[in-house]
Amino acid sequence: MSHPRYLLLPLNLITITLALLSQRSQAQLSPSFYDCTCSDVSAIVRSTVQQAQTSDPRIYASLTRLFFHDCFVQGCDGSILLVDSSTIQSEQDARPNKNSARGFNVVDDIKTAVENACPGVVSCADILALAAEASVNLAGGPSWTVLLGRRDSTTANFTAAGNLPGPFDNLTTLQKKFSDVGLHDIDLVTLSGAHTFGRGQCQFFSNSRLYNFNGTGKPDPTLNSTYRTILEQNCPQGGNGSVLNNLDPITPNKFDGNYYINLQNHRGLFTSDQELLSDPNATTTASIVNNFAGNQRAFFNSFVQSMIKMGNISPLTGSSGEIRTNCSVVNSGSGLELHIQIRHDSDTGSAAE
Repeated sequence: MSHPRYLLLPLNLITITLALLSQRSQAQLSPSFYDCTCSDVSAIVRSTVQQAQTSDPRIYASLTRLFFHDCFVQGCDGSILLVDSSTIQSEQDARPNKNSARGFNVVDDIKTAVENACPGVVSCADILALAAEASVNLAGGPSWTVLLGRRDSTTANFTAAGNLPGPFDNLTTLQKKFSDVGLHDIDLVTLSGAHTFGRGQCQFFSNSRLYNFNGTGKPDPTLNSTYRTILEQNCPQGGNGSVLNNLDPITPNKFDGNYYINLQNHRGLFTSDQELLSDPNATTTASIVNNFAGNQRAFFNSFVQSMIKMGNISPLTGSSGEIRTNCSVVNSGSGLELHIQIRHDSDTGSAAE
């Protein structure tokens, strides 16, 4: 019986080949990807995001979160933006996103502005990456050079979206979910630091931390008592679960290192936050928390590296995917997609730097 030739390759050679293919995919992302086709894209995104914040103080945190929730589900491909259709079950309806993920209207505004300047060129996946960087920096955080060249998926994954890192996760679960996408303890602690701005709903912590910790009918004993009183006033037992609470009670709209100081003072809002420090066996994550609490510059430097690393999770590049005309739906015909692909590839010869 004959076998396909590739089945005769040594296992180590197959492993090396797969690794090289993965590196090639990541290498195709480049900071200069749109230099010849849409050189003003970063400025357009930043301006639109900044304008949105004037009427929505939460939008910086919301757009940053959208990028997280996109990348953790089948890679950074804009799949979170797709709405229900005859062939797609939207990730927006999965429990971690439903009535929680937001900022889609601003992404639409950015896409409109970008399309007006450079029609058919910039992917929605890259818009999410650029919007996250702009949001962090405009809120007082670091800036970084965003690698670009992602294409948009034509599918979504509702099931995988239901397994996003969540507010009730313990440390072991968080480590597993991050490891599954190639991220490690330093990335887990660093990216959790994005909870230095934004809001959290009562339903995601009140019962588990205020009223029935581990089924005891009592509050979490590790929760700072003064902080607990504030939360109980805002989230009474049996009250409205959608009421918002500052993730960082000190500087709720600013991107800074106070998140880690809050953890040291047992003021982490979600179980998943405080788990980074409260578990006595969490020597790795605890040491990182303590380092960042005393060194904001170290946190900022690490955040830049982890965001770039997260942005490299399974991007669609080259001939894969498409450039959506409307971020919420796939393109209607392959003719438009082929036209965009040819123009895009021919105009960006240095995209694989």
